[in-house]
Amino acid sequence: MKLSVRDLAVTRGGLAILEGVSFDLAPGEALVLRGPNGIGKTTLLRSVAGLQPPETGSVTGAEDQIAYAAHSDGLKAMLSVTENLRFWASVFGLSEIDAALVAFDLTSLRNRMAGTLSAGQKRRLGLARLVVTGRPIWVLDEPTVSLDVASVALFAEAVRGHLKSGGSALMATHIDLGLTEARVLDLTPFRAKPRTRQMDEAFL
Repeated sequence: MKLSVRDLAVTRGGLAILEGVSFDLAPGEALVLRGPNGIGKTTLLRSVAGLQPPETGSVTGAEDQIAYAAHSDGLKAMLSVTENLRFWASVFGLSEIDAALVAFDLTSLRNRMAGTLSAGQKRRLGLARLVVTGRPIWVLDEPTVSLDVASVALFAEAVRGHLKSGGSALMATHIDLGLTEARVLDLTPFRAKPRTRQMDEAFL
């Protein structure tokens, strides 16, 4: 199913930060959002994922299709790697986790408690949750935080596999993932214009 965003405006702290954002994301496609820090990439992704209502505009094709991954790894420290993935698979009505273990090189860590993992290992486990959801649209906010070069390559390969299987990915990242097939959308032209409050004539 195609994800369509039309004339989206989003706010932060009650102030408009982006407006007029439109794009389509079809199965097999990846789109990378670019722009300076603070421009609103995270807010936009949250709105697309249904976690924050937009000010105006529409998002279609996202209903029960999106797996969202932000800065939090969403792990239970007292559960093993396997138990964490089984938990998330069950949330989405699935049970298969082997593909996720392989994709993020977690097989040798499958019995380790999540709380004992390094920051990079925790991040890989957090991203592996995407695979066990079975959802076709991945929405990712700075997914490579805490990952070394080898792990970034693993992530990029997982995204490629997802695209080849008919999935799609919407990402905000400053890292070049080597995904030559990904389109890039610079959000700078969509920065909301300052709005001046009109003074009441009674005070003139």
